[in-house]
Amino acid sequence: MVKVLVTGAAGFIGFHVSQKLLHQGNTILGIDNLNSYYDVSLKKARLQQIETHEKFRFYQLDIADRKSIAELFTQHNFDYVIHLAAQAGVRYSLENPYAYVDSNLVGFVNILEGCRHQNIKHLVYASSSSVYGKNKKIPFSTDDNVDHPVSLYAATKKANELMAHTYSHLYGIPTTGLRFFTVYGPWGRPDMAYFLFTKAILEEKPIKVFNYGKMKRDFTYVDDIVEGIARVIDNIPQSQTLNDTIENNKGSVPYKIYNIGNNQPVELSHFIEVLEDCIGKKAIKEFLPMQPGDVPMTYADVDELIKDVGFQPNTSLKTGLEKFVNWYRDYYQY
Repeated sequence: MVKVLVTGAAGFIGFHVSQKLLHQGNTILGIDNLNSYYDVSLKKARLQQIETHEKFRFYQLDIADRKSIAELFTQHNFDYVIHLAAQAGVRYSLENPYAYVDSNLVGFVNILEGCRHQNIKHLVYASSSSVYGKNKKIPFSTDDNVDHPVSLYAATKKANELMAHTYSHLYGIPTTGLRFFTVYGPWGRPDMAYFLFTKAILEEKPIKVFNYGKMKRDFTYVDDIVEGIARVIDNIPQSQTLNDTIENNKGSVPYKIYNIGNNQPVELSHFIEVLEDCIGKKAIKEFLPMQPGDVPMTYADVDELIKDVGFQPNTSLKTGLEKFVNWYRDYYQY
């Protein structure tokens, strides 16, 4: 039984992680700014699922608010921090760059500072498969070069990894970054393709199929992601040598990066076919070229996560989409 801070607790993954950790008997303090990037009522509905739990407390806070975050860490003796709050979305970063600077850069520094001053045992934070950009080598490995992001969102996530490494090096804070690969499932984000597709198909409206349906994504069901996160929390990184440069110049640091994905990329056109079967309706498709900031493929090499914590994604695409569609019909009364 430990006390865990979960940032972004009203978000898709944060909500599911909080549920899991509460079920395990942990005390959770969740924070979220409940911003209007997407439907706030969905965020509040997620919170209603967990806020009656005796070991859960929620504060509406913005991680970019330095003073409030510093006070939060001072007032509460957290054992672990799971940092999932961020401004999400690749395409939105083209329109609203400052939202990403405030949340993903300023906010992350505030979390790192809180961890530094309160001697947190382990900071686990969300990175993204987007850091790989247009990586040609597949599957994507954490050993691959990630110096060429193709969106501001991706650049902020790469920056988070560098910032975490710096704090691990300077202050000995154990940090683990998780590069998420296209997470989907019940209570998901309405801006995600599978959510938009489901809504449009049920309403018999056209769906936008980018890259003419030929792009591939390593779609990962949320329960598999959450199980991986729960296992990583207790796998606190020890000081270790990252590579020769760091060994020669900086010594070793308690820092780790993992891919967390399904390890099975699926072509978008096939994904839509499975979704159509689950809904029982055909989509009206509008085929479009690749969008700025998008990449043709994501594919996670998760061997290291399997080796270190026994991570094993086991939810098939059909099973995962059936669960999502059932939730969607129930929640939106279709």
